[in-house]
Amino acid sequence: MDLMLAGFLLTALAAIATPGPTVLLALGNGARGGMRGAVPGIMGAALSDILLITAASLGLGAVLSASALLFGLVKWAGVAYLAYLGLRLIRGAAQPGAMESAQQEPATVFCRSFLVAVTNPKGYLFFAALLPQFIDPTQPAARQYLVLAALFVATDLLVMSLYAAVGTCSRHQGGRVATQWLGRFCGLAMIGVAGSLALMRRAGA
Repeated sequence: MDLMLAGFLLTALAAIATPGPTVLLALGNGARGGMRGAVPGIMGAALSDILLITAASLGLGAVLSASALLFGLVKWAGVAYLAYLGLRLIRGAAQPGAMESAQQEPATVFCRSFLVAVTNPKGYLFFAALLPQFIDPTQPAARQYLVLAALFVATDLLVMSLYAAVGTCSRHQGGRVATQWLGRFCGLAMIGVAGSLALMRRAGA
């Protein structure tokens, strides 16, 4: 592996390992449904990576940064959805029997993780800023974007699986009480992320 790809992997690992919405969902899903219950969410986040990288390769990140209207629409959709999920996680922790089955439907878990990523403008701007630094302009760009996408998705799958495993361990070791507290923590953290996104300003605004 050349130094450029190694640098990209380290950057991707640092970015993914920092707790964000999809990682918090993987942790919470593991606590509620074990590894099997967390898999659909992990797949949804991986699909969102592919979409965001494709968007960045097509220049959507630059368009988002330049358009106040588009930036605002994506931003506030993300804020509303993150806050909604945070409240759902807190409510689910308080009423585990009433909400657990609905929350753990595979399609619901998949869509939740996917939508969390694609409604967050930070993702588009992150890839728009990161990927060009690892693209050699003398080589075909499409192939390089495919390689970077594959590396990022593989890293994301690994890190989220580890977080889901931590959640699963808390479920087995601490029982329902630990699961409830972890659900509250993830919900509050999600609301905190929503708050930080609400304060985010478009570059140059």
